[in-house]
Amino acid sequence: MPSPLPPSLCRLAVAVVRFLPHALDEFAAGAGPGPLTAEAREVVIQCHLFCGFPRTIAALDHLRSAGVPPGTDAAPPAAPGSPAAGSELFDRIYGESAPEVRAHLRSLDPDLAELVAEHAYGAVLSRGGLDARARELLAVVMLAATGHDRQLASHVRGAVRCGATPTEISDALDAVEDLVSPECMERARDVAARFTRTG
Repeated sequence: MPSPLPPSLCRLAVAVVRFLPHALDEFAAGAGPGPLTAEAREVVIQCHLFCGFPRTIAALDHLRSAGVPPGTDAAPPAAPGSPAAGSELFDRIYGESAPEVRAHLRSLDPDLAELVAEHAYGAVLSRGGLDARARELLAVVMLAATGHDRQLASHVRGAVRCGATPTEISDALDAVEDLVSPECMERARDVAARFTRTG
């Protein structure tokens, strides 16, 4: 059984996507001196998919000023993703709805659909360093924090398809409750309950 996703990584993800200096400082204090661990570095890299490059860079700058330098020297680089691995992960996350999701993205903009496939899934989410279950739990807390309920529903289902239990999803939300608006958290818990219901 995979090890639980540390609450500190869930909190780091939300601290980055919402750019919460106090929560970034809390992470830095808990991490102690030294660069980001390989896992924390992967969390931050993944964050740019949910909040953009400027906010991710600002968060890294803040962490460096709080005593946590970049993690490039702390561990060997993660194995790169690939288009094939990204496509397999996309299919795993979206299950039987994957063709419909691809068609919907193409209908919005074919170039954007290609970027989602090649960059988000092929280059980032299929990287090594964190397994698919952990990456989907992180997606859940980031989408909860940013109030994107439709995408949250997809990634709650994706987390389950990647091996997360309803309790792990609930625990991930618990870990970030004080960093998310009460309205967003209430909606996120409702979405999580609906899409992890069994029987």
